[in-house]
Amino acid sequence: MVDTTAVKRNRWMIGSCASALVLTVALTAGCSSPAASSADGPPGVNVNGVGEVQGAPDTLTTQIGVQATAEDVTAAIEQANSAVTEVTDAVLAAGVAREDIQTQQVSIDPQYSGALPGGNSEISGYQATNTLQVTVRDLSRASAVLGDATSAGGNATRISGVSFKIDDDSELISDARSRAFADARERAEQYASLAGGELGDVLSITESITGQEQPASFRDSASFDTAVPIEPGQQTVSVSVSVKWALN
Repeated sequence: MVDTTAVKRNRWMIGSCASALVLTVALTAGCSSPAASSADGPPGVNVNGVGEVQGAPDTLTTQIGVQATAEDVTAAIEQANSAVTEVTDAVLAAGVAREDIQTQQVSIDPQYSGALPGGNSEISGYQATNTLQVTVRDLSRASAVLGDATSAGGNATRISGVSFKIDDDSELISDARSRAFADARERAEQYASLAGGELGDVLSITESITGQEQPASFRDSASFDTAVPIEPGQQTVSVSVSVKWALN
């Protein structure tokens, strides 16, 4: 005959031991240090900081091109070559160094006459394009450079891609970088305090820099009899930094 009282007693003892084991594991896990390692590495705080500095642009870069259309390829090329030579000479005379003038694009494209419904288009001529990239390092001369170039090239002249930049922005970037890191550290210290810890060593730094070139609005032009108004304004150099600190 089975002693039911003894069986119940044994079951109670087993259940009590299991409960005690679970409780012990829970307490052990709850006492782990915030700085303990995990599968993803030590605990840390990762924040972003931003630093911005303004400066006056001192350099203008633009695309100055010419287009010529003729019935045959040779004539189109000769007209484009003549026009771009006139533009180059005008830009040089306006004070731009030859090393700051660079051929950017040369192209020849067939032009088609409109076809009647059901018909085929036929080549009616050719368009030659020659584009220069011009860098003006003296902004006081930029207005005259653009005006002289368009006057020299006449109606064949095309101007696009005008932009301003600071030729040497290393000091501005350094200042913006310091501001971005200080901003990130201030945020990280606040989070560390809220978490009941303190910042440790820096684990990683990633940065992004923007604002090193500022595009300007400028329409494609025909000929100008006077200098083109230029307003460089102010340029903002911005550094964004993502920093991760260990959390002690």
